[in-house]
Amino acid sequence: MAERDAPWLFRTYAGHSSAAASNALYRANLARGQTGLSVAFDLPTQTGYDSDHVLARGEVGKVGVPIGHLGDMRALFDSIPLEAMNTSMTINATAAWLLALYVAVAEEQGADPAKLQGTVQNDIVKEYLSRGTYVFPPEPSLRLIADVAEYCFANVPKWNPTNVCSYHLQEAGATPEQELAFALATAMAVLDEIRGRMPAEDFPGAVARISFFVNAGIRFVTEMCKMRAFAELWDEIARERYGVTEERQRRFRYGVQVNSLGLTEQQPENNVYRILIEMLAVVLSKRARARAVQLPAWNEALGLPRPFDQQWSLRMQQIVAYETDLLEYGDLFDGNPAVAARVAELKEAARAELARIEAMGGAVAAIGYMKGRLVSANAARLARIESGETVVVGVNRYVEAEPSPLTAGDGGIMTVDPGLEAERVAALADWRAARDPARVAEALEALGKAARAGTNVMPASIAAAKAGVTTGEWGAAMREAFGEYRAPTGVGAAARAPSGDIGELRKAVEAASARLGRRVKFLVGKPGLDGHSNGAEQIAVRARDCGMEVVYEGIRLTPAQIVNAALEESVHVVGLSILSGSHLPLAEEVMRRMREAGLEGVPVVIGGIIPEADAAALRSFGIARVYTPKDFELNRIMADIIALAAEAGRAAA
Repeated sequence: MAERDAPWLFRTYAGHSSAAASNALYRANLARGQTGLSVAFDLPTQTGYDSDHVLARGEVGKVGVPIGHLGDMRALFDSIPLEAMNTSMTINATAAWLLALYVAVAEEQGADPAKLQGTVQNDIVKEYLSRGTYVFPPEPSLRLIADVAEYCFANVPKWNPTNVCSYHLQEAGATPEQELAFALATAMAVLDEIRGRMPAEDFPGAVARISFFVNAGIRFVTEMCKMRAFAELWDEIARERYGVTEERQRRFRYGVQVNSLGLTEQQPENNVYRILIEMLAVVLSKRARARAVQLPAWNEALGLPRPFDQQWSLRMQQIVAYETDLLEYGDLFDGNPAVAARVAELKEAARAELARIEAMGGAVAAIGYMKGRLVSANAARLARIESGETVVVGVNRYVEAEPSPLTAGDGGIMTVDPGLEAERVAALADWRAARDPARVAEALEALGKAARAGTNVMPASIAAAKAGVTTGEWGAAMREAFGEYRAPTGVGAAARAPSGDIGELRKAVEAASARLGRRVKFLVGKPGLDGHSNGAEQIAVRARDCGMEVVYEGIRLTPAQIVNAALEESVHVVGLSILSGSHLPLAEEVMRRMREAGLEGVPVVIGGIIPEADAAALRSFGIARVYTPKDFELNRIMADIIALAAEAGRAAA
C-alpha cells in the first residue's frame, strides 16, 4: 500500500451560550476525533463590549461564546491542555485581547508560550468590507495587528498572528478574482506594516507565519483552481515583493470553511451534498490542500446547529480522509490543460485587480473601492438567482419536495436559553466585585499609556488580563486611545445589476409617491451588533434602483437610534435586518419605541434567520412582514414595501 499523507486538521466552528457549555462541546468533539479547536465568540466579545452593555442586549451567547474576562477563558479551556492543542480563534478587532487571555490561561496551566500553536484571525480589512466586527479606524487597527505579530514572533513563535480571511469576502458576493485580489492585498498591507518591526533577516520568518482562511463554494472546478492560483500568486508575492528565498517560507498555508452563503432554508437536506462537494475542492488537489478544514452543518440556514449536526460534518471529513485512498496519491490535477488554463485566467484577473488596488495606495486606501465592488458583485449574483440563470436546487428549480423529517420535532436546531443573558450579567457583576480595584485601575492605566505612546500593547494586555480587567474595559481603553470608525456601506457606489423587470415596480413607486405627496422613503436599519450587512445592502440597493429614497447608515445601531432616524427622516417604512438570532428582543424594543414616538402607523418589516415560531411572535409585536433566507426574490419584497407605504399613506389620510 502507498504511504499515506497526514490528513488536515479536523475542526468544527463552535461556541455558544457560556464558557462552560462551550467547553463541554469542545471536549465532546475532541473525543469524537476532532483534532483542532475553532472558537466562535459572541458579538459583544468580538466588538469589545461586556455582556451588560446596551449594545449587547439580545446578543449574549447567540453566535458564539461570551468571554468577558480571565475567568471565562479559564472555564472555556478547562481540562484542555493548551500546550498540546492547535486552537483557531475567530476574532479580529479584539484579537490582541483574546490572545492575551489565552496566553494568561496557558501560563496558569504551566504551558510554555513558545510551544503554543494556533491562530487568531486578526484580519481587520475584511471586517470593513464584509463582516462588520471592526471597532477602530484602519491605521490603529493595522498597528494592533502588527503588535500581535511582533509579540508572537518573539514570544509565541508557533502561533499565526494573523489569518487573512477571504471567507467572508465570498459570503459578501465576491467573485473568485476579487477574493484572490482583496485577500492578497490585505496580506500585503499587513506585511508592509510589520516589516519595520524586526531585523531584515527575521522578516522571511514573519512572512512564513501569515496564514489564510478561505471559502470554497459550489463551483467545484473554479474553487479548486482558485486555491492553486492562491498558492502560486502567494509564492510570487513572497519571492518578488518581499525577497523570501526559501521555498518553505513562501508556502501558502490556509484553512477553510466551506460556503455557508449557498446553504438553503428550503430542502435543507440538500446542504449535506453541497458541503461535501465544496470540501472536495480544497482537499483533492495536493498542491493546494487545506491545512485545516471546518465544515458548516446542514441546518445553519435554519439556526444554531446541535452537537449531532456538528458530528455529522466531522464524520464527513473523517470518511474522506480515512476511508478513501485520496491521501495515497500525489496531485491529481497536475498536467491537466483545462485546470492550467483556468488557473492562469484567475491569476491574470487577480493581478489586474491587485494593480488597481496598489495604484490607490494599497488595501487600506482602497477600502471604499473594494466595498463598492463587493456590493455590486453580490447584486449581480442575486439577480442571476432571481432570473434562474444560476440554478439553486430547491430554491428556483425543483422546488417540489417531501417534508423533511430532519426538521421535525425540535425544528432541527438548537436554541439558546433566554435566561442566559441575565445570568451572564449577574456573573460579570460578581467578577467585578471580587477584583482588586487598585490593581485593575493600574493595569488599565498602563494599557492606555501603551496605546497612546505607540508601544506594543500585548504585554500590557496580558498584565490586564491577569489583573481581572474585562473585555469591555479593554475595549473602552482602546476606544479612548484610538477612537471608533464607521466603514463605508458601498451602497451608494454599487452599480445597478440586471434585476428582472423592475419597470412595474418603478411605476408603483411613482404612483405611491404621487399619492403620498413625496417620494416613498424607506429606512433600512441594523440594530444590535450583527455585522452581516450583505442582505441589508442588497435590499437598500434594490430599493434605490426601484426609485425609493433610501436611508441606510450601516451597522451597529441601537433601537433608539433607528427609531429616532425614522422620526427625523419621516420615513414611510422601516426595514430591520438581524442575522445574529437577537431578533426577538431587538424587534420588541424597536416596536415599543415606535409606539412611544407616535410612529405606530409606520409599518416595520424584518429579515433574518428566523424560525417560524419566532416569526409568529414578531407578528404579534406588530411587525408587518417577516422575511427569511427562502425569500430570495427581492422584487417581491420591494412590491410588499411599496404596498405597505401606500396603505400606510391611505390610512394616515
